[in-house]
Amino acid sequence: MELELTEQQRIIQKMVRDFCDREVLPVADTWVAREEFPVEVIRKVGKLGIAGLRFPAAYGGSDGDMLSVLVALEELARGDASVAVTIDVSATLCGELLYRYGTEEQKRRWLAPIAQGEIIGSFALTEPEGGSDAASIRTAAVRHGNEWVINGSKAFITNAGTPLTGLTIVAAVTSRDGKGKAAISNFVVPSDAPGFSVGPAYHKLGWRASATRPLYFQDCRVPAANLLGVEGRGLAQFLWALDLGRVGLAAMAVGLMQACLDLSVGYAQKRRAFGKSIAAFQAVQFKLADMATAVHLGRLVTYHAGTLVQRGLPFKREAAIAKLFTSEAALRVVDEAVQVHGGYGFMEDSPVSRYYRDAKVLTIGEGTSEMQRLVIARELGCG
Repeated sequence: MELELTEQQRIIQKMVRDFCDREVLPVADTWVAREEFPVEVIRKVGKLGIAGLRFPAAYGGSDGDMLSVLVALEELARGDASVAVTIDVSATLCGELLYRYGTEEQKRRWLAPIAQGEIIGSFALTEPEGGSDAASIRTAAVRHGNEWVINGSKAFITNAGTPLTGLTIVAAVTSRDGKGKAAISNFVVPSDAPGFSVGPAYHKLGWRASATRPLYFQDCRVPAANLLGVEGRGLAQFLWALDLGRVGLAAMAVGLMQACLDLSVGYAQKRRAFGKSIAAFQAVQFKLADMATAVHLGRLVTYHAGTLVQRGLPFKREAAIAKLFTSEAALRVVDEAVQVHGGYGFMEDSPVSRYYRDAKVLTIGEGTSEMQRLVIARELGCG
């Protein structure tokens, strides 16, 4: 595995880092405090072409690679996790599903504007009574002539109901066998589809500036052409997407850890106690060394998983390992960052307090830590 970034990847890294230093870090605490979706900043991120890095030029992309996507997500998360997850869901979940399973018409109609940053997409799987048990979803779609009619609801859907949201990919049961086992299909549901509505935004512990809402489908009608891929194959489609999404989330965790490390080193060098900077004390040095180790290892496992994706090799186990390690390491790193900052770290206006709130959901989104351990064990042939 090549561990050094290419020149092009370094250009992308610097571009996104400079953007975050200029447009995100100075004002992130403001929109987070207001629980306000940063529409204009997301538009600017879209113009950078980040959402289209891995897609062909024919669909508005730049013919890049998976590692370029991970580098960009890491830098966005270093700025603000809410911005990063918005782009991650739109590109790595919604966009990749369209690219892998969509028809030519669907790609040109929906993928191209996502890749070009004109719209964002969302991915609706989780329901009020089902999260980790994805195969038990109840939302159903029935074919009526040239339309599919969808009924049901979804919960905790990122990117829902924003001025930029153009579509949602919705998982729904389309048939059941004699034993009641569901066949699931995925559908592209435009934001203005009749019978589709969006509930009020949730008030969250972290990711406060990302848009997360419930969705409702009451005789929601979409054209038959909006079926994504083969009918009844939706479960395999979204399980693949979740694996890919875990790699993206791992990159976000690395970016959050890097931000905490940078802030902690800077603060420790400036903060003085007993006549010298606290960075001179071994107790603080050990914390910083452990944080740096976690960042380095997290980046390695994430880049390894991304390399497998790019080469078209199996990556389910490595995606779960990357997501499990980085998400749990992020909790330790951010906790130490607050500790290094002392009382200041506990204040609401301290930058590390925002990262502290954002870290926890990393162990929940795209499959909990418990589910990652199950995936890894099964890939080892256990169970």
